[in-house]
Amino acid sequence: MSSFAERCGIHDATRQHALEQTEQLIAASGVELVRFSWCDLHGMLRGKTLVAGAAAKAMLDGVGLVSTLLLKDSSDRTSFKVFEAGGTDDFPGFEFASNLLLLADPASFRQLPWAAATGWVQAQPWMPGGIAVELDTRRILQRALSRLEVAGYGMKCGLEIEFHIYRITGDRAQDQLDPEQAAWPGLPPKVAMIHPGYNLLAEHWFDMAEEPLSIVQHTAQALGLPLQSLEIEFGPSQVEAVFDATDALTAADNMVLFRSAVKQALRRAGYHATFMCRPPFPNIMSSGWHLHQSLVDLHTGVNLFERDTPAEGTQVTDAQHTLSALGEHYMAGLLEHARAMTVFCTPTINGFGRFQPNALAPQSVLWGRDNRGAMLRVVGQAGDSATRIENRIGEPAANPYLYLASQIHAGLDGIARQLKAPVATDAPYGEAAVKIPTSLGEALDALKSDTALVEAFGNNFINYFTRIKQSEIARHEQATDREDWQRREYFSRI
Repeated sequence: MSSFAERCGIHDATRQHALEQTEQLIAASGVELVRFSWCDLHGMLRGKTLVAGAAAKAMLDGVGLVSTLLLKDSSDRTSFKVFEAGGTDDFPGFEFASNLLLLADPASFRQLPWAAATGWVQAQPWMPGGIAVELDTRRILQRALSRLEVAGYGMKCGLEIEFHIYRITGDRAQDQLDPEQAAWPGLPPKVAMIHPGYNLLAEHWFDMAEEPLSIVQHTAQALGLPLQSLEIEFGPSQVEAVFDATDALTAADNMVLFRSAVKQALRRAGYHATFMCRPPFPNIMSSGWHLHQSLVDLHTGVNLFERDTPAEGTQVTDAQHTLSALGEHYMAGLLEHARAMTVFCTPTINGFGRFQPNALAPQSVLWGRDNRGAMLRVVGQAGDSATRIENRIGEPAANPYLYLASQIHAGLDGIARQLKAPVATDAPYGEAAVKIPTSLGEALDALKSDTALVEAFGNNFINYFTRIKQSEIARHEQATDREDWQRREYFSRI
């Protein structure tokens, strides 16, 4: 009898070989538990932990997963009435909190450096009938990359991730883990800073924060993530991790694993890492996620944004002074769909507080040459094989699969229509015709009115995504203490 993986059409000789290798690794390493992990709509890892002896069979036959995990908002409340008639009519297979099956990629196996005798594999959900779950965000990016592939392009991405690390203080049993204070969501930990901030890249602040940063370093490297540097950012207790460029799917996978891994490893050492954009304290600095991107030739790997010499008759403020014609069209697509893509790049209520003047965060839909105040920063010059576009609109809490997919769909539309970019800005915080949305609700409205992006993502997914984010907005509006709401909703969990 065929396995579930075979019925799904994904099990071939290559996967069988990877499965056999993983079985051998598990046995040789003394791993006792294997985590089957899947990334939810909010960019958080969920899944089940199996004993080692059950792992190989589960990679063939799947692991049961309650389908409501795909229907939850950022507080873990189910946004669809799964037990009422018609409650999931648009999403057949999700009624009555029915079962899905997680199938893990055996080639993704890693041993977790912070958890003794514990392995980890990356999984994606399938319907019991062997049909892919189309709402899965990793599958959303895979479909976008397939569109690129048809056009002959690949995508290369580099990650710059700002986040905050705090030292946990006080008696945990008396605050966050006190059963008398349990709530939904619960209290965040009590914390102290690891450096006082306002001294960008200060070596003595790095030395003060060396212990938690060493944990971040060793965790990332032990997992095989391409960490390049760790830096002291400007804000109190704020740091940044920079990663070498990889293909887009690997970059998104790395982002999901990095966030989850450092939170877990630091927690064991008494620290709290948060990827919330604006932690709930006075005088903090917002964190961004700057996404460097370029298209490459699918066969040769050549950077298709690079040009040998500036285009004839161009000035330094013209796109084709630096970018190829393809690069200009792609960037013009990012600008054309910037307001609609914002909600995928900045998906929390908290993140919109970042778009303030003179704060190294964008306010308007503009591009600039090596301009950190513009939404899009073009890095490089003619003859530079590292020429790329940096999108500075993202927050570190974004689901990376949706963030990257939005770039691809917007850029491909710009290429298809051969859109032209305006001249580069020299006043990113001046008057501008088009502003970035200033709230989650405004961003959702912008998405719903963008027919090209709605078509690219699919009406079904946009309706699903919108409903879940509207649940988040409604609960925030109903909160009697909105600051406390954000502490519990975001700071304690993201």
